[in-house]
Amino acid sequence: MADSHGKEGDETLLMRRAARPSSREAGFTLHVLEGPDKGRALVIDASCPSRVLVGQSPSCEFKLTDRLVSRRHLACESAGERLRVTDLQSLNGTTVNGLSLGEAYLRGGERIELGSTVILVELSRAVEDVPLPTATKFGRTVGASAAMRKLYPLCKRLAQTDVAVIIEGETGTGKEVLAESLHEQSPRATGPFVVFDCTAVPPNLVESALFGHERGSFTGATETRRGVFEEAHGGTLLIDEIGDLDIDLQAKLLRVLERSEVRRIGGSRFIKVDVRILAATRRNLDDEVAAGRFRDDLFFRLAVTRIELPPLRQRKGDIATLGRHFWKRISDPGTPIPDGFLERLEAYTWPGNVRELQNAVARRVALGDLAVDDVRISESMQAPDSVAVPLSSAGDSTIERILGENLPLPRARQKLVNEFERRYVERVLELHGGNVARAAEASGIARRYFRLLRAKLREQQED
Repeated sequence: MADSHGKEGDETLLMRRAARPSSREAGFTLHVLEGPDKGRALVIDASCPSRVLVGQSPSCEFKLTDRLVSRRHLACESAGERLRVTDLQSLNGTTVNGLSLGEAYLRGGERIELGSTVILVELSRAVEDVPLPTATKFGRTVGASAAMRKLYPLCKRLAQTDVAVIIEGETGTGKEVLAESLHEQSPRATGPFVVFDCTAVPPNLVESALFGHERGSFTGATETRRGVFEEAHGGTLLIDEIGDLDIDLQAKLLRVLERSEVRRIGGSRFIKVDVRILAATRRNLDDEVAAGRFRDDLFFRLAVTRIELPPLRQRKGDIATLGRHFWKRISDPGTPIPDGFLERLEAYTWPGNVRELQNAVARRVALGDLAVDDVRISESMQAPDSVAVPLSSAGDSTIERILGENLPLPRARQKLVNEFERRYVERVLELHGGNVARAAEASGIARRYFRLLRAKLREQQED
C-alpha cells in the first residue's frame, strides 16, 4: 500500500532495506603498549553488537588494572571505516596523540593514553563489505538501522537463556519494550512478565512491593500481599530504573538473587521463586558504584550481560521507520501519512528518543489540523520553530465541541488528547476482547504503560 507520497508502504521499505544487508566496515585492534596490562589486545569490528567499554570495571569488555583508569573510562565502537572513541567523563581524561579527547574518529595508527596506560589503535582488517543481520525488529522492538540490527542476534541468543541482563540507555529509548521482547521470545513466554519501577513506588513501600508482607506486619497491612518476585514466579521480572533503588534494600535484593528465595515482611519462612531477572537503568551504574550509591556485588551479579540501546539520534534511518510503525498502530486503518510529516520528523533530534517520537505521532493523529507540532525544524531547512502539520480530520464533532468552550490552547489541546486516548483504549480493548496484553502489543507500547494509561483515563472519568 502506498502512502500519501506515492511511495511503497512501510513493510516494502523495510524489505528493501533488509535486501541491502551490508555496510562498509573496517576492523581494529587495541594493543596495550604501556602500563600494568602491557601485551593485552582486543579486536573491535562490525561483529561487536554494541559499544566496547574500556576501564577497571569487571563489566568492561576490555578490563584494565591501571588504578589511574576510571571504572568505565572509554567506549569504542565500529563506525563504518573508522573507530569511534568516546571518553565517558573519566576522572583523569583521555588523550589521542597528545590531544585531549571528548569524542574522536580514528583510522588506525593513533595512540590513546588513559591513566598510565598507552593503547595503540591498529587497523587489523581493511575496509570491506560486512553483512549485517537482515532482521528489522526483535519482538516489539523495531528498527532497521545498522545500530539496531547489530543488536538483534545478541538479543535472540539472550532470550533463550536465563542469565541476568542489564539494559542501559537514555530515557525513552525503549528499554522496557526490549525487556518485554526478551521475555516473549524466551522459553518463559507463557509465564508472567512483571515490571517493578523503582521510581514509581513510595520509598516506605518499596520493600513490601518487592518481597511482599504478612497481614499485621506493619500499620496498614490489613491483608497478606505477595511481592513482585512471587508474582513473577515462572516468568520474568524487570526491575526498572534499578539505579534509583535505595542502597539499604540492595543487600536484601542481592540475597534474593543469590538464593532464589524471598521472605515477606513479618514472615518467618522463605519462599522459593523461579524468576529470570532483567534490569534497566538510565544511569551509569559504574559511576553509581564508584560514588558508593550502588553496591558493587549487586552490580556484578546483575551485569552478566549488558545491552546498550542507542539513542534515536544515532539510529540513522529509524525515525521514518518508527514514524510509519506508530502511525499504522495508532491511526484508523487506511489513513495516509500526511505530506511532509515524515520529513519533519527526520529533521528533529529527538532528545526524548522513541517515546517522544511516539507521542508526537499520537498527538498528530489525535489533534488533526489543530496539531501544533513540537518538532523543531533545523535552521538549515529555514522553517519556523513551531510548525502546524496537517493530519486527519477524524473527530471533527469533538474538535468543534471543544473549540466552542473557548479554552486556552494548552487546555484545549489536552482535552483533545485525553478524548483521543480514551477512545483509542476503548477501541483497542474491544478489538482484542478485553485482553490487555494483546491490546498493548497492538498499540505498540509496553503492557505497564497501557495499564497506566487506562487507569489515568478512568480517574479522569471519575473526576
